[in-house]
Amino acid sequence: QVQLVESGGGLVQAGGSLRLACAASGLTFSSYGMGWFRQAPGKERLFVARITTIGTAYYADSVKGRFTISRDNTKSTVYLQMNSVNPEDTAVYYCAADRSPRVIVRIGAHEYDYWGQGTQVTVSS
Repeated sequence: QVQLVESGGGLVQAGGSLRLACAASGLTFSSYGMGWFRQAPGKERLFVARITTIGTAYYADSVKGRFTISRDNTKSTVYLQMNSVNPEDTAVYYCAADRSPRVIVRIGAHEYDYWGQGTQVTVSS
């Protein structure tokens, strides 16, 4: 049974930083591409960042230069370092896994096979 468990969410002030983690189990982590998405209340789930199995990253324009995605295949964990956050970053953040480990650009939520339960990030102004 595949499980993705996010952690690290919380309340942060604008301009601050937060680091999210997503621990995976039940799959061969090094064979999966990993992504982060976010969903604000009443909005659709949007792509944030993706990382291939060999560490190539791709970002949404809205977070480029502020967020960094990384992974540790030895710990089956993917991270999202969020810097210079602003209130528009407030959302539930989800990690996701897909079976295309080397595809760099994969921004549709429907393209991912497994999802975590999400972690809330709230940025105060």
